[in-house]
Amino acid sequence: MPLKPIDQLMSAARAGGYALGYFESWNFESLQGVIDAAEQMRAPVIIGFNGEFLSGPHRCAAERLSWYGALGRAAAESASVPVGFIFNECPDDAWVKRAASAGFNLVMPADATATYEDYERRVREIAVHAHGLGVAVEAELGHLPCGSSGTIDDSGTMTDPDIAARFVAATKVDLLAVSVGNIHIRLSGEQDLALGHLEKIHRRVPVPLVLHGGTGITAGSLREAIKLGVAKVNYGTYLKQRYLKTLRAALQDTTANPHELLGIGGEHDVMVAGRHAVRDAVLDRIETLGCCGRA
Repeated sequence: MPLKPIDQLMSAARAGGYALGYFESWNFESLQGVIDAAEQMRAPVIIGFNGEFLSGPHRCAAERLSWYGALGRAAAESASVPVGFIFNECPDDAWVKRAASAGFNLVMPADATATYEDYERRVREIAVHAHGLGVAVEAELGHLPCGSSGTIDDSGTMTDPDIAARFVAATKVDLLAVSVGNIHIRLSGEQDLALGHLEKIHRRVPVPLVLHGGTGITAGSLREAIKLGVAKVNYGTYLKQRYLKTLRAALQDTTANPHELLGIGGEHDVMVAGRHAVRDAVLDRIETLGCCGRA
């Protein structure tokens, strides 16, 4: 079906009391796995790619954004469930604006190094550009702690409800990602959210709220957060963990025929193994969001 407008996906989620999962992809088979799971559960979903990763200046080979845009758009249009498509967390404004013209229908400028004033100005400009193309904009206030080292750093700052309300009014963003005890790149374990703080934000901010770092949030906290305005939850870390674990096991097969391992599509094909690993990982989490059977 056609790519579903983000405002329609969010309106349906808020009215139905559920959230959509954004299950981040990085290649063809991971994207296939996300769509496979969403269709199996008859759940609307948001697909997409990480803008910070794709635009990174230290990549060994430059990426062609138009390819990713065309791939995601084709995946959405071939899916039998409603799909939104995000260019996620990008600090490069030029890339964000290009993504708005490349097939994505949701873009997210994100720059943890920017001052509040600079970020507000840049997001406001991007929102004008994106809205003119019919593309929604997500922004983020507050700073999430990071667990990529294996331990949780203490650099996080909670989203200020009053500043968030002012920011949304000034920028006209469509979604706001918040920091309420969630953690970026948590490699193990889960923890509850600061639900009382989330409630304060919900009272002040009229747009749907987003939680990044879904990998490390307890299921109970997520269910309560949905009652407090959260309509989108991001997942990435655990998907890649499951994918890599499965590929490492699949590559233990040392068959002499390389086609058995790549491209033939049989039981020994590592691409099939990766697709199924992502599908199963999505299935493990998507029911918590309440979106299953809503397509």
